[in-house]
Amino acid sequence: MTLADELRAVVRAHLADRPGASWRELARDLGVAGLLVPEEYGGTGCGPAEAAAVAEELGRVLSPHPFLQSAVMAVAAARAGGAGDLLEALATGTTTATVVLPGDGDLWLDGGLLTGVVPYALAGEVVLVYTGGLLVRAAPAERRTYPTMDESRPLQELSFRATPVEPLGDGGSWARVRDLGIAALAAEQVGGARRCLEMAVEYAKTRRQFGRPIGSFQAIKHKLADLLLLVESASSAAGAAAGDELSAAVAGSYCTEAYLAAAGENIQIHGGIGITWEHPAHRYFKRATSDAQLFGPPQAHRARLAERIFAG
Repeated sequence: MTLADELRAVVRAHLADRPGASWRELARDLGVAGLLVPEEYGGTGCGPAEAAAVAEELGRVLSPHPFLQSAVMAVAAARAGGAGDLLEALATGTTTATVVLPGDGDLWLDGGLLTGVVPYALAGEVVLVYTGGLLVRAAPAERRTYPTMDESRPLQELSFRATPVEPLGDGGSWARVRDLGIAALAAEQVGGARRCLEMAVEYAKTRRQFGRPIGSFQAIKHKLADLLLLVESASSAAGAAAGDELSAAVAGSYCTEAYLAAAGENIQIHGGIGITWEHPAHRYFKRATSDAQLFGPPQAHRARLAERIFAG
């Protein structure tokens, strides 16, 4: 058993035993906040495989914790910018952070002052911004939290008004930070899609119609077989996404569509109960739908992939 497999089992058991655990508790008990933080800054110094294992388990239970933006993207940006103090704070879970990538908002930097609005940003206490060829740390003048369709993934509007910034580097790392985020999101999507498949299979075994389980009907069998192939293929795509642009684009496209399909088919197999508020199926569909826009829709990932493959 690999370290990633062991970590996956520990995280799953912990989330089952303590579903309401806070981010700081997860950081203290499991070290997930500092998973990618180097040991000299209080982290565990793990790599993409371990991060993917944790992300998959968090996605499986629709965790609201800021693993994606804080433990993956912000840690990668802080490491590139040499922000040791921030890495130490992130590793303990006492601070969370989010990253604003180029194109996420209408921002401009003039004389060390940042102005503009980021309409949609993942929630985080510290804000790291890639703008004007630089990576800077800046405190927004105003934050506005949205009432989102997917309540497990909070989004904020960040406003900057001639805000002083702290330069952290030349900003050349933004593409890798984005691709690491896409890879972690793909792993989350696999976790959610796999849970949708599990729910559909469990229901197909127990729901009876015309005197037998609906899972014995050929139409349901075909749906579940197609979903299994889709989830396993998505798992392979996410596992191959190590943060480089090509593999991240493949995972971003395939895993997004796989999650949407799994969440939708889960509702269909459940029938009437699947569209009720009492059943959790709708929550996975909402997460899959919002995830599909987080780093751009699947078409955007494929377009970036085509540019690289067919360049020249």
